Amino acid sequence: MSTENLYNKEAIEKLRDLVDKIDVGMVCSYPAADAYVHAVPMSRQEVDEAGNIWYLFSAQSDTFKHLQANDQVSILFSHVGDYNFLSINGVATVSRDQERIDKYWNKFVEAWFEKGKEDPNIRVMKVNVKDAHYWDNKTNKLVTFFKLAASAVSGQKLDIGREGSLNT
Repeated sequence: MSTENLYNKEAIEKLRDLVDKIDVGMVCSYPAADAYVHAVPMSRQEVDEAGNIWYLFSAQSDTFKHLQANDQVSILFSHVGDYNFLSINGVATVSRDQERIDKYWNKFVEAWFEKGKEDPNIRVMKVNVKDAHYWDNKTNKLVTFFKLAASAVSGQKLDIGREGSLNT
């Protein structure tokens, strides 16, 4: 596996590509009274031009409660079928930005909020990415499997993918 660290615009494009491709990530918040992270699957709404990741979620959730005491989050994305993985650490900002709620509102989000766009529990979370690391495959899973098998038989190292830091 080769290393390819990306910076600035290239890093943001790679981040956006992976997050959009995978969509649902495990958003981890840090409960004050627990030694373990609290992880929930969440679908992103957008990765903006600056590389921030946006979500809609509920003020009644454990994630919201944890963010009141600690604004740090980790997000783990995994697309096993394509061997694409992304690990993110960042700082979350929570708001009740009605413009963002209107922008991101759709039938999928509507299913989570019975009172519609005016639900007083809807919150917007913006994750400012501070640290990100990716692993991706240059080919599909089947080709990777054959490359691994050929490498094991021949003893020759084959480049099966790349990994690196994303420095936004």
